[in-house]
Amino acid sequence: MMSTTRALQTQALRRLISKTTVRSVASSSAASADNSKYAYASLMAAAAGAATVYAAASTNCSARDPQLENEFGLSKKQKKNMDVAALSSLGDAISAIEDLDAASSSSIKEQILSQVANASVQNLEGSLPVAASPDVSPDDVSENENKLEQAAKKAKKHAGGMKIFSGNGNMALASDICQHLGVNLGKATVGRFADGEVNVMIHENVRGKDVYIVQPTCPPVNNNLMELLLMVSTLNRASAKKVTVVIPYYGYARQDRKMQARVPISAADVARLLEAMGVDRVVAVDLHCGQIQGFFGPRVPVDNLDGGVVGINYFGDKDLHNTVVVSPDAGGVYRAKKFKEGLAHKFDMNDVGLAMIIKQRARAGTVDRMDLVGEVKDCDCIIVDDMIDTAGTLCKAASVLKEKGARRVFAFASHGLLSGPGNDRIAHSDMEECVILDTIPSSPQRKANDKLTELSVAPLLAQSIFNIHAKKSISRLFK
Repeated sequence: MMSTTRALQTQALRRLISKTTVRSVASSSAASADNSKYAYASLMAAAAGAATVYAAASTNCSARDPQLENEFGLSKKQKKNMDVAALSSLGDAISAIEDLDAASSSSIKEQILSQVANASVQNLEGSLPVAASPDVSPDDVSENENKLEQAAKKAKKHAGGMKIFSGNGNMALASDICQHLGVNLGKATVGRFADGEVNVMIHENVRGKDVYIVQPTCPPVNNNLMELLLMVSTLNRASAKKVTVVIPYYGYARQDRKMQARVPISAADVARLLEAMGVDRVVAVDLHCGQIQGFFGPRVPVDNLDGGVVGINYFGDKDLHNTVVVSPDAGGVYRAKKFKEGLAHKFDMNDVGLAMIIKQRARAGTVDRMDLVGEVKDCDCIIVDDMIDTAGTLCKAASVLKEKGARRVFAFASHGLLSGPGNDRIAHSDMEECVILDTIPSSPQRKANDKLTELSVAPLLAQSIFNIHAKKSISRLFK
């Protein structure tokens, strides 16, 4: 019974969002009245009825909205048979009906009430309240119908149970994610008081919503981290249903264990701070080490997305000769091996080699000696790492590979911090090209560097947010 119900839900939802259905509704509405406001209100009413029929098939729906009770007089039993999708469509209908006169408003309200009263699983076996017209082709769509469809899409951007907000860490990336998802970035103020304290204010209703905060904890690390913590606290106090933090770059990740006495495990402490603020889920890109996921408790699942997927697609389209994937240290061998397997799987590059550089540090940020394990003579090498800080290790590794007879040297890293002289070092290095992701905001100096290429991670993050919100698996994003 459960599988049958789920199939009927899927069928109804597909019919609801199909363009032919929208065009059919727009055509019938426009034919019944010349008033564009009435036509749009009829369109919203039909969508509301269809969404309500879909909601009635759900077995675990609950919704309470005083506005719906006041506007439509829905009973408690009827409201229990409605979910967020129905409430969203009815909310759009309310907004459209408010612009009509009393007679027209009453007529459309009666349509919705009749559809709510007749909503049941049996309705799904037939057709929706407004059926798609098979005679309507894309070429027959008039200018008015296109306007109605665009208006419906615009209204949808402001509705639904998902909200996305961003701090000052990487506004450009957050905007790109929203553009891929087809939603608007949430309105919020994240500024500073006169004494330097962080000032956070949310300007939208988030009660009962699934909220996603896009905020990397990149430099200035402490400012961005405090903004993230206070945004999480603000949204929880505003009765958000669930708060998911999307952290493209996880700061303090390199301090993941005690290398000597009397030092903190900062990566674990940051995780405890986020968990204490009430985070429900964490989405990150290429954590410095996988065990950071274990620093969060079992109540907070962590999705560590593989930024190498973006790099694989980029390098797979290049004309490479005798490709060798190089790990700059022993700890990154697994990452380099996954990159190699990705090239072999997606682009049939089965002859890709694997090499490793063993480095000995004199102190943090300074490499004393490098030894190469593997053969790179007359090969195109791709150095794969998770982040580039001052680029000292990377540039020295490129020089070692060139000395060993490498044909060309490329580099790929998910996070391009490029602290201090990092950008200049790459510009004057032996590398042909250095590819990074936009997990950290760009700068004019980076854009002026001809050897630096920045790829967008927004499609990957947008797909992960969509899958999480739709309760779908994200395991395929790791392949």
